Amino acid sequence: MVSWREQPTRYDIEALQANIRRVGLVVRVRWALLVVLISYSVLAGLAYTIRVPASELAQLMAVPALALALVVVYNTFYSLNYRRLGNIALWNNVALALDAIVVTVLVYFSGGVNSWFWSMYSLFILEAAFILPRSRHVWLLALLCAGLVGAVEWLELLGVLPHQSIPFAQAEVHEDLVFVAVRYLWQVAVLFGTAWVSTLLVGEMRRELSTRRSQSLIDDTTGVYSRSYFMRAAPAEVSRALRDGRPIHVILLDIDRFGVFNSSFGIDAGDRLLQALASTITDTVAAAGDVMVTTNLAARFGGEEFVVLLAEDTRLSAAPTEDDALQLAERMRRVTHDVRIDGAGVTVSVGVASLPGDGHTAEELLDAADAALSCAIERGGDTVVRAAECVPASDEV
Repeated sequence: MVSWREQPTRYDIEALQANIRRVGLVVRVRWALLVVLISYSVLAGLAYTIRVPASELAQLMAVPALALALVVVYNTFYSLNYRRLGNIALWNNVALALDAIVVTVLVYFSGGVNSWFWSMYSLFILEAAFILPRSRHVWLLALLCAGLVGAVEWLELLGVLPHQSIPFAQAEVHEDLVFVAVRYLWQVAVLFGTAWVSTLLVGEMRRELSTRRSQSLIDDTTGVYSRSYFMRAAPAEVSRALRDGRPIHVILLDIDRFGVFNSSFGIDAGDRLLQALASTITDTVAAAGDVMVTTNLAARFGGEEFVVLLAEDTRLSAAPTEDDALQLAERMRRVTHDVRIDGAGVTVSVGVASLPGDGHTAEELLDAADAALSCAIERGGDTVVRAAECVPASDEV
């Protein structure tokens, strides 16, 4: 479940971005289905006029037409605003519930137990499996659909709802207990079967995509190295540095108040900011040696965090010192001020850790750089802090 808070974590942002991409695809599919349904309704209405008086047909189709108009209205709203909605998971559930209610209206006004529109519930269950974050929500939607179609058919059987007769249908079957029971059991079996199959298939697809993403060398959003690649490459570079007796440095950057930026300008602007910062960081690191050729690495470490492994400097005859790493970190902090998205910019907090003083493994260096980064954030951000000098703001005099 991803909800949009005032200060979202990087995991919230990444999950939300992935969900928004899936929702965007579903929005396009929903419009396609709506076009098909409206086209069918128009063509079927024209065909019915051959046998059914126009006045009777208009009366029969009035409520379904209003229901379809409602779908057009809320789908338009959803299409225009789904990227900015406060709680995307909640709105996905609301939209699916409205879809199920509209289909129920179509089922009732197209003959109840005689209607073939009930099969559209299955399409919405497939949609739910694709965009909802938890399988149980798909099952709840299937239960809602089964409850809605069952309410129409059983209330008609009991005489609570008046039966809506349609041309060419056997109106009397809605009064047959055995027929209604057998028909409803088949509908429940299809709906729950759809929920079962779709959650299995989509779940496996998501696991496979997650595995592929974790093995990817390049981050999809920013174009720099991914965290998984950094975590595979960094230990080898640290081991090589220890063997050669030379220093190596880890620089960890975090965008200050990135959640506020996303809340103010939207997820798309946040992605463009990440791309611009990644390019700026890569260019700055390249000044100390081509990032794609030398042993230096620049990677996206988290939602709004970047990490740099500084192992050499082509301008120096020796490996870069801790002062060289601090100067590079300071340059990256300064050039960040020039990055503007939609007229707005951000600052970064930076933590620097060096081998051997701050650790002897990649994990130890990352922990030290993260502690230094936390100190930089505590000091108000837009600053560089060295791990060896990390004193939390609360401890300073």
